[in-house]
Amino acid sequence: MARTRILVATALTLLVAATGTAAATVDLDGPQAARHQAASREAAALTGTAKLWRPAPDEDITFTFDAHLAAKDNMAPEKAYGTFSFSHYRGGKGGWAKGRIDCLMTGGKTAVMTGIVTESDTPFKGKRVGISVTDDGRRDRLGYTWSNPDQDRLEVPRCMSAPPFEVAKKGTGDFKVLPWKPEYPTG
Repeated sequence: MARTRILVATALTLLVAATGTAAATVDLDGPQAARHQAASREAAALTGTAKLWRPAPDEDITFTFDAHLAAKDNMAPEKAYGTFSFSHYRGGKGGWAKGRIDCLMTGGKTAVMTGIVTESDTPFKGKRVGISVTDDGRRDRLGYTWSNPDQDRLEVPRCMSAPPFEVAKKGTGDFKVLPWKPEYPTG
């Protein structure tokens, strides 16, 4: 802790000597740093890539997320932004999709996102899909809305998905979920 302060002070002294400009110091190890991190932390996030486990060796299912909810939009998960993509191929046949996030909610290590498919060679183009993820630190899980007998009539509301019923292929899941912390009014 003291060594960090000395290194920062030395670097600032050299900067002032070189440029003639003074700079404010920040206690990098104390409560000010924690308050700064909390103030700049986004409200929620889901990032990463994983392949789903399947017993067929020629089956390749991949999901990727880069979903975020800004701190200023903490109580408005429908203002989430970012992208998602998925693909499913078996024996060289299958499809892919890319889209934009339109809602993100997280709780603990689980995230639920919805988004509109903007590019695809599947029937999902232009439709909203819902995907859930659990980042368990060992073997991530994933669920999606199109695994049901009514998928042709499916209308997915924002922020809704099936539970994470699939398992990531061992060694491929690197999903990271930043837990959402709703701020409720006190009365």
